[in-house]
Amino acid sequence: MEYNRIIDHTLLKPEATLKDITKLIDEAKQYNFYTVCVAPYWVKHCKEKLARTDTKVITVIGFPLGYNVTSVKVFETKIAIDHGADEIDMVINIGALKEKKYEYVLNEIKAIKKECGNVPLKVIVETALLTEAEIRKVTELVMQSGAEFIKTSTGFSFRGASFDDIKIMKEIAKNKLLIKASGGIKSGDDAIEMVKLGASRLGMSKSVDIMEDLKNKK
Repeated sequence: MEYNRIIDHTLLKPEATLKDITKLIDEAKQYNFYTVCVAPYWVKHCKEKLARTDTKVITVIGFPLGYNVTSVKVFETKIAIDHGADEIDMVINIGALKEKKYEYVLNEIKAIKKECGNVPLKVIVETALLTEAEIRKVTELVMQSGAEFIKTSTGFSFRGASFDDIKIMKEIAKNKLLIKASGGIKSGDDAIEMVKLGASRLGMSKSVDIMEDLKNKK
């Protein structure tokens, strides 16, 4: 397994500066990570600096709380793609899901996917704030939406992905929807287990440490 090619090397801290983003880009080049995941403000810059590499650029929409109205999220998506984003990671309206406004949640994902066109869409559901039943339900909604991925977490709640989250999602999704585990992946063992349980993409800020840890396990 080439773990570097399933890693979204992530820096979404609000205080990130050009120096921090430059370091992220340099690390992505060194380790040939599949993507960098950055705030919308940095998309153009990262796209330019990674133009002659195999590393793609992801950005986030409705991030990190998910409660912007749909039209704002769709407009954010349009601008992000115009700026060169290769993939989009959106946050659902978590309150709407908990109120069982399933049609609203589904229609919002569909609207953003329509704006994405062929650009892959990952749907962040913030599993830390959901019950097991809600994780099952939202996985079903994402499967219906046309999005390519369901994603566990923003990394901004009290926890990130858990092994149980991935198990539940995989049980529902089977091979019909890809899973991105993100947030709280701290070791090579964590990464290995997430993939074993069904994750096909890993979002992490400790990517370099984890790659070094994985090298030591060979």
